[in-house]
Amino acid sequence: MPRWMFFAIFFVVALTIVSGIHYYIYRRIVVDPALPAPWGLIVKTMLIVLAASIPISFALIRLLDNDLTHYFVFPVYVWLGVMLLFFFTFFAFDIIQAVVWIVARISQKQEWLEDPSRRAMLARAIALTSVGTVLTSAGLGIARGLGKLIVRPVEVVLPKLPKELDGFTIVQLTDLHLGPMRGREWMEEVVRRTNALKPDLVAVTGDLVDGSVSQLAHDVEPLKDLKSKQGTFFVTGNHEYFVDLYGWLDHLESIGIRVLSNERVSIEKNGASFDLAGVDDHDGGRLALDHGVNVPAAMDGYNGDRAVVLLAHQPRVIDDAAKHDVGLVLSGHTHGGQIWPWGYLVYLQQPYVRGLHDHNGTQIYVSEGTGFWGPPMRLGSTSEITKVTLRSPEVVGKKATDSVTS
Repeated sequence: MPRWMFFAIFFVVALTIVSGIHYYIYRRIVVDPALPAPWGLIVKTMLIVLAASIPISFALIRLLDNDLTHYFVFPVYVWLGVMLLFFFTFFAFDIIQAVVWIVARISQKQEWLEDPSRRAMLARAIALTSVGTVLTSAGLGIARGLGKLIVRPVEVVLPKLPKELDGFTIVQLTDLHLGPMRGREWMEEVVRRTNALKPDLVAVTGDLVDGSVSQLAHDVEPLKDLKSKQGTFFVTGNHEYFVDLYGWLDHLESIGIRVLSNERVSIEKNGASFDLAGVDDHDGGRLALDHGVNVPAAMDGYNGDRAVVLLAHQPRVIDDAAKHDVGLVLSGHTHGGQIWPWGYLVYLQQPYVRGLHDHNGTQIYVSEGTGFWGPPMRLGSTSEITKVTLRSPEVVGKKATDSVTS
């Protein structure tokens, strides 16, 4: 599909959804409660302006300097989060009302629900409760979204890992989304926190940037200061395909970051080794003809005798990974749902949203993301730097045996 057609379709669909949600909010805040003049007109005008600001902000991100766009985009993205919270809250109330109406209908006591004055009173109560709930949730979400990163330790017993590599550490960074919302200062903090963990290897599993090299090279520059014994490896996320893909791949290589594109390399330490594989993003092939996820290519020549860790942005690669005897997949993309209850919708596309899982003998860890995208909020999720410690079955098994014996 041509890039222009992909973005045209995306723009039309996004605009339709955004317009629909704003109209839904307008009905619940203005029409149903019969908001009196001039407040009804004021709220209606505000919602129209806010709805228009969202597609305008997407255009400005592409056209203006990163520092300039921050001041406009930040309040727009805050509203984007508030908009979603309003939608979820009003939808929840609609479900409750539907259940109450069905029960009243069955019991033949629906007359009180059909009284216009009572319906208006109920609508006002729902609108006021929703506004209070949303504003409180948004405040908590912003505090959490812009708050301190956590380091999340994850221990994985990796099949076929030699005992000499027991304790090998991989620090995973994913979904940093450098751009109008996060810049160089935050990137420097991420690098400092990562280096403090003294990793053997650093893996960046996609969605690093939301902009071009010319816009964001200065913000990405601190990545060259990452320190690990085996180096830093990168695989593309879906956002890399939106702007300046090839420019970014060249730039990352130029600052010492190895890009893995449907390929596999050997990682050696203490006279032993395992394989590190990396695949393009699942959606890459739609926007770049020479890209796209290809697990068979990454595993070409594999004879099943070595431990394998696969870097893949989207968790839905897990089926192919399990078919090719991959021991562990490190993914991101989902942001852990970022804003509850969005995570439940993510399950419509992805098999896992967060955490460590076993999938037909292949383990997968899905990070909740180091940064965020869109609204600077997190509700029910946490920004993380993930420290993955690989354990050898030989060592773990011996310790378990020794413990039983003693």
